[in-house]
Amino acid sequence: MTDVVKVKTGNKFEEHGSYSRLVAVDNLIFVSNTAGRNPRTKLIPEDLTEQTLQVLSNIETALASVDAVLADVVAARVFVQFPEHVETVMTAYGERMRGINPTLTMTCPPLGSSEYKVEIEVTAYRGASKANVRELQITL
Repeated sequence: MTDVVKVKTGNKFEEHGSYSRLVAVDNLIFVSNTAGRNPRTKLIPEDLTEQTLQVLSNIETALASVDAVLADVVAARVFVQFPEHVETVMTAYGERMRGINPTLTMTCPPLGSSEYKVEIEVTAYRGASKANVRELQITL
């Protein structure tokens, strides 16, 4: 039988919107769109690089709750509030995700609050970080 684990953080929006921070179906893991609020201070960094890194740290913590790591991420969707921030976000994201190289969608829709400059949603596969990886170079 398939195991499903649903992880909540206690955030009031999870209850209000009836969603989980993370859902793991066996080794396939889905992490909800995540903002850069520091869980200890409850503050969101103003600095775009810091906010991006906090988002990834929050995702890393969620993944750890089901014995997965950031290197298990196989797909990421990055939502940037303002198009002029894409390069800064991509630089911070790229530095933290270097070597993991999941698929990436980066787009600029309106976000849930003006203080959110970046939000990230990921899909991971527990154990992908330990898998044999073969990289191919193609021409599009």
